[in-house]
Order: sequence, then structure tokens, then C-alpha cells
Amino acid sequence: MALDGITAAAIVHELKTNLIGGRIDKIHQPAADEIRFSVRGKGVVHKILASANSSNPRIHFTETTRENPMTAPLFCMVLRKHIAGGKIIDICQPNFERIILLKIESANEMGDMTVKNLILEIMGKHSNLILTDENGRILDSIKRVSHEKSSVREVLPGKDYVLPPSQNKKNPLFAEQGDFLFSLALQAGQKLQDFIYKTYTGISPIMAGEICFRASLEPSDACQQITPDKGEALFYAFQAVMEDVKLANFTPKLYYHPNSNRVLDFGVIEMTEFKAFQQKIFPSISALLESFYQERDHASHIKQKAHDMRRLVSSNIERCVKKKEIQLKTRKDVADMESWRKKGELLTANIYAVPQGATTFRTTDFYDEAMGDIEISLDPTKTPAENAQKYFSRYNKAKRTLAALEIQEKQNDEELVYLESVLNALDNASDEADLGEIRTELAESGFVRRQAPKKGAPKAKKAKPLHFISSDGYEIYVGKSNLQNDELTLRFADSMDIWLHTKEIPGSHVIIRTNGTGTASDTALEEASNLAAFFSKAKNSSMVPVDYTQRKNVKKPNGAKPGMVIYLTNRTIYVTPDEEKVKSMQSNA
Repeated sequence: MALDGITAAAIVHELKTNLIGGRIDKIHQPAADEIRFSVRGKGVVHKILASANSSNPRIHFTETTRENPMTAPLFCMVLRKHIAGGKIIDICQPNFERIILLKIESANEMGDMTVKNLILEIMGKHSNLILTDENGRILDSIKRVSHEKSSVREVLPGKDYVLPPSQNKKNPLFAEQGDFLFSLALQAGQKLQDFIYKTYTGISPIMAGEICFRASLEPSDACQQITPDKGEALFYAFQAVMEDVKLANFTPKLYYHPNSNRVLDFGVIEMTEFKAFQQKIFPSISALLESFYQERDHASHIKQKAHDMRRLVSSNIERCVKKKEIQLKTRKDVADMESWRKKGELLTANIYAVPQGATTFRTTDFYDEAMGDIEISLDPTKTPAENAQKYFSRYNKAKRTLAALEIQEKQNDEELVYLESVLNALDNASDEADLGEIRTELAESGFVRRQAPKKGAPKAKKAKPLHFISSDGYEIYVGKSNLQNDELTLRFADSMDIWLHTKEIPGSHVIIRTNGTGTASDTALEEASNLAAFFSKAKNSSMVPVDYTQRKNVKKPNGAKPGMVIYLTNRTIYVTPDEEKVKSMQSNA
């Protein structure tokens, strides 16, 4: 479910119940689009997360912490100046929109009490966090929107704050039966689900579908086909949902896909259409949102942090691919080099029989078993010896080119395989320690400039491989970067442990601990193979080949790039990656 007006209403109720009268304490900005602050009141300290992230915008209580930058960003400094120590006097949701407004009473530079407004707009990629003064003038925003970015609505310091365009939707809290049915009758050609969420603010398509389900109607039913009785049933279902909102009758739940632990959706109102599915009830809206968004938010944060490295690696992969195309063309150009040598030798053998000034010369090809004739093109301005020398020169140049080409092809192929393994490692990175390790690896390989540690900065955390337990008790480890792969395979694993890797596909090294036996159960091998396939470039493929052998059979050639090894005497298992199996194994780790 999108964080719609109904969810926003639930958040406002929860925040209002706990924060009114509380004073804002510490304010931090750990990310470019995220603010965290504390509120003290009634002997309790509440930590609040307010995010304008384009993928996961939201506001709620939080129990998590994030590392803050050494120097606070400008917007954070503005907030500290204007609302630190301020008292929250109201929290509201204008027009049931996806907008949450905190009114904060604080002293200005003259010591006079004024009211500031901290406004979170939950609008997808247009989400924003804005601070205004008592006159509605913008003091600053976490995302500044100039006229070049939006000709409709500027969000800049000094500008008057204007609510986002309402799209002429109606407030569902004030819906009346007559108006509802009249509007429904006008929607010829539109589906019921579309009518509900396009006519009323704050209702997502999923909640519109839930309302239809409660009325025993199909969301895809056409509005013009609805009889008066069905129209009334639809309104009563609509009204029941709105009554739950008015009475703050919220039931925060996660719903899971059938026969799976994968999250289907969340809801703050009872979702009767999901009643047969597995559910998890949460004690608060904030606990629900924190659980639902935490993994997504973390993944988004890691992706953002890895953006520059991903772009660099992708750019170098493109360069390698273009270089490979040039090399293939060059190989094609020198494919006839042996014929040039042959022609030179035939001309030399028949040097006195070649007429001066001729454009072609036909002779017996003694290199051909059938001893057939061959016609050789000549330059009439050159002597027969010079023509022979021309063919020898072309041959020798092509020979040198081919020798250099073979070295270049080997280097380029190795670099391409390596870069694809780095790209796969970026996909598998789960925290900033992983990214730091990948950046170090790229610096050691000469792709980025080595960064000197900042003075006074804390020592970087060492990244660790993933740890899993097979269903029959074997310990399994998975490297997340090439440096981790080397560490895991060459130093951590014992010689009798089982080593696994996708066959000729960039991916993670996987180790099964055998405690010196050198063997593992079929179940452990299958589950470890699933991990190897899942943490590889073939994650979304089927029947992925995974090689396995004892660790003692794996060697690292001298001068090989990080993560690059060779191995002998292996066997191969074919598996289709299964994310659910991966999660179930990790949950037991």
C-alpha cells in the first residue's frame, strides 16, 4: 500500500497523541533527504524520523539510529536555529492530503514567541520537507525547487508557501451519500476503483479496491453498470472506512503472500480482502512503518552511496565492450595474413617470371595439395621484388598486430570479468562497510584515486561475509566483494571445506564448513548452490550451473585480480535461485 491519506491520518493521530506539548531537542540530518529529531515531554523522549526520500517518504517514531555527518547540512542548521527548543502545539493533515504539518512555537531572535510550520509533503519523487514562518513564508526546504525545475510551484527561501495542486479532488471525510452517488453516475466508462481514488483525496488504488471488496463489487466493474442498490452498498463501505479514520480505529498490519514470508502489503485499516493471508499485527503505526520501510530505506541508502562507483564500473565495462568490438574487427582484418605470406613467397619463387608493369600474376600454388593456380594482385608501379616485399611487410605487420592483440584480448577479457564481478559485489553490498571495501579494492586496482582517511574520522568498520546455516546444520559463508572472496577462500576456509562458485559467471565465493571431513550432505550442497546462484550475476536466471570442489583444489594465479581464482576436479550442480530459501536460511543464522 502506498503511504496514502489514510495512513497519513493514522500517523497524525499517533504523533498528536504523544507529542503535543513536547519540546524539540536534538536535530540531525544523517542523509540529504532525511531529518531525525527528539521530542521531550511528559518524562519521555521520542525519536522522530522525517524522510523526503523519493522512494520511501514518511514520518514516524523510530528506534533506529543513523551515523550523522561531521558537519551539519544547511537545512539542519536552519531547523536548529528556528525550532530547536520549540514546543509542538499542533499536528494536522490539511484537506486529508498526504501532507503532515507540525506547528511549533519557538522564540525568534528578539525573544518573541512565534509559530513555525514544519511541513512534510509525501508526494513520491516530489516529496519535500519545508519550514515556514508564522506568515507562511518559506525559511528553507530539504529540497529546493526553482522555476527551472517547476514552473507551477517554486519552493525557495523567501517565497510564500503554497499547498501542492489539489487536482480538484474532494475530502472523503465530508462525503455525503447524495453527492457520492451523483458523482458515481457521471463516471461513464470508468472503473469503480478508479472513480474512488481519482475523486477523493488520500485514497490509494489498493484502498479503493478494499472498499469495492467490502461492497461485494469488483474494482474493475464499470460505473455505468452499477445499480442504485449497489451504489448505496459502495457508499456504505466507503463511509465505514472513513468512520474508522474519524474514530482512529486503526489496526496496523503486515500481510504476506500465500505460502511465503514475502511481504505483500501493509494496512492501517483492516484489509478484509487479505483476511485469508498470513498477517502480523503491530502495536503502533510507527512500528509497522519502521518494519516495512527499514529494509527498503537501507537498500535505497546503499544504492545512493554506491551510485558513483556503479557509474564508474559501468563506464569501464562499456569501454571494455567497445575495445572488444575493435579487437574482433582487428582480428578479422588480419585473418588473411597467411595468404599474404604465401603470395610473397610465390612471387619470390617466380621472381624472374613476373612481367614488369603487370597488374596480376597467375602461377601454380604449391601450398595447395591439388596444385591449383592462384592469381596474385600486383602494383604495376613496383618491381616484382618490391611487390613480394609488400606482401611480406603486410604479413609481418599483421603478425606483430596479432601477437599484441592476443595480449590485449587476454587483458581486456580479464578486466571485463573483474569489472562485472565488482558490479555484482555492488548489487550484493548490504552496508557501508561493504562499499568501503569495494572502494578500497577499486583503488588498489587503479580505477579510483586512493582516499586518505580524514583526520579524526573513526576507523572504518571491517566488512564481514554473510553467514548462513543449512537446514541440516552446516555452516555456510558467502563473500560480498572480491576482497571478501579472497579472504574467505584463501585464508578463512580450511583445505577440506567445500568451495562453490557459479560456472563462468561473476558471483560470490561460497564456503561450506565440513569440519575436516571434506564432504557435505546433498541438502547442504543444494542450499549452498542456491546461495552461490542467488549472489551472482545470474540471480534472475534459471538452471544456473554452480561448480563445487574442495578448497584445496582452488588456487590463485600470481598477479591475478582480487577474487580471481582457478580450480580443478570440480563437479557441477544446476539450480534455480530461490530468494525465499535464502531468507529462511539467513533467519536461522
